[in-house]
Amino acid sequence: MQFQAARSKFSLFRVHQTVSSLFRLNFYKVKAEKRVIKVSNTSENMAERRQNEPPSTGNRNLPLKTPKGTRDYGPGAMALRQRLLDQVVRVFRKHGAVPLDTPVFERKELLAGRYGEEAKLIYELQEQGGEPLALRYDLTVPFARYVALHNLSSMKRYQLAKVYRRDSPQPARGRLREFYQCDFDIAGAYDPMLPDAECVKVVCEVLHQLDIGAFVVKVNHRKLLDALLEVCGVSAEMFRTVCSSIDKLDKMPWDAVREELILQKGLQVETVEQIGMYVTLHGGLELVDRLADDAKLNCLPGAKEALDELRLLFQYCALFQVADRLSFDLSLARGLDYYTGVIYEAVLVDGDDDDDGIQAAFVGSVAGGGRYDNLVGTFNPHRKQLVPCVGVSIGVERLFCIMEARTREEPRINHTQVYVASVHKGLHLKRLEILNRLWAAEISAEHSYKTNPKLLDQLQHCEQYRIPYTVIIGDVELARGVVKLRNVATRQEEEVELEMLIEKVSSQLLNGP
Repeated sequence: MQFQAARSKFSLFRVHQTVSSLFRLNFYKVKAEKRVIKVSNTSENMAERRQNEPPSTGNRNLPLKTPKGTRDYGPGAMALRQRLLDQVVRVFRKHGAVPLDTPVFERKELLAGRYGEEAKLIYELQEQGGEPLALRYDLTVPFARYVALHNLSSMKRYQLAKVYRRDSPQPARGRLREFYQCDFDIAGAYDPMLPDAECVKVVCEVLHQLDIGAFVVKVNHRKLLDALLEVCGVSAEMFRTVCSSIDKLDKMPWDAVREELILQKGLQVETVEQIGMYVTLHGGLELVDRLADDAKLNCLPGAKEALDELRLLFQYCALFQVADRLSFDLSLARGLDYYTGVIYEAVLVDGDDDDDGIQAAFVGSVAGGGRYDNLVGTFNPHRKQLVPCVGVSIGVERLFCIMEARTREEPRINHTQVYVASVHKGLHLKRLEILNRLWAAEISAEHSYKTNPKLLDQLQHCEQYRIPYTVIIGDVELARGVVKLRNVATRQEEEVELEMLIEKVSSQLLNGP
């Protein structure tokens, strides 16, 4: 009977199929209308909430990136960069320099008029009612300001810090708007070329330590450049602006510089042709002797003084065993206005390719500097005694760019020496106890922040981050008063008495397995 009743109901449903379909259509229509009403109400509520919220100060659709001309340095990059900086500082300290730090921004009036045409690259800070400020362009002017402010007569200092320039960035070539400089400077009145030769030696030692390939240190003299321009018929007030054009010869061919001197700087064609005859010369000590025989230059005291100093520089550098790195290059001008004597610039040799086909010179110059005898006096014009200075700046970002491209394996990014691992549950308190003992012994150590981590995960962490040793604790071993000490590289384990653990680990770290 129940079966027949069920069939009867089923038949009734089939008979009234049209009614059923209408019912379903009406049902879904109502359901859809309810959904629309719900969404509509939600949108109205959200709009109402937005009206009641305070105005947003940011745009959620802004692209997530660093400002133009800057970059992030992840743990791997930082490990490599720190290694670079450590090697540079080691050389600076070996030569007796002491560290110095200065503010990242200076009073704008102190920076004005000290960089020539490069002044347009200074970042000026927006005034907010206080004194006008600007981000430092380099570390040389702040150092000179420091010497003048503290009334120093001599100092040998080094400084590692960021500087800022509104330049056209080329990240692949290590050219950024925010970048590190490593400066080494000697301030004080000393005999000619002794501090200058040491600065050249410092550059050579740094580049040799970093092992970045063949390099040359170009040298020239500002007084010689001025004499050459005078001989060619350039007026004295045009010296600096013409030098800024000559300084582009490392990036532009002579024809392009020639056109700039004629069309933009307004020099006569004959004058520019004479300049070209000089600034395309380069060589060694023989070029110094050749220019000393130049009748036109012999008439100018500045030229004779410059050539005598360059000859002395070559002599001292020979004693320092770096004379073979020097190249006397008359195209070197160093565009900054404050240079007064010897100038130099280290460049990687063109075509010096390594096994990966990376051309070393693709980043251009990697260090530069020179003598700036009058800069300190501009900050303290009433002081009778001048404080001559000479220094060099190492281009860290450009060197880092080369090292990063040549690194074949990821550098180790942490300094952890021991990892404390546990096998069984409920041993996190014992891990903390052992961890504290390792820290007390000045041993770098870490562990998992999970109370019951899996042993495999802990061992994989050690291998991933190249942690040398793992202390493994388990219930059975602790009952016998021992732990296991695992060499992560070889995966060999040995039992060590818990009381002797610190002594054993210290010995392993000092002497190896």
